[in-house]
Amino acid sequence: MLPPELPPLPALTRAEAEFVDTYLEVVDLLGRINPARGTHTYTALRAAQALVGRAVALKDALTLMHIRGESEVYTHTLTEAMRVLDGERRANRVTMPPV
Repeated sequence: MLPPELPPLPALTRAEAEFVDTYLEVVDLLGRINPARGTHTYTALRAAQALVGRAVALKDALTLMHIRGESEVYTHTLTEAMRVLDGERRANRVTMPPV
């Protein structure tokens, strides 16, 4: 049996797609660094090292959007894209675990 089909991603510009993808990569790295959830210093160290490069990529995506005149962030559309890409689960790792 196949898993249920994901809803389609909303239409995004290339820069918006890069913004969402890179943002979620940063969130993933922060989740690996989170001392309330991690178990190994080496894993957190590697994630912290990678975070630098992904932060630059995130800045570059936003810079490209700005240069192209994409001055507004369409929250509803980008939120929908992040949900399709499992953003809620991924962002949950950045928070404190339940008591």
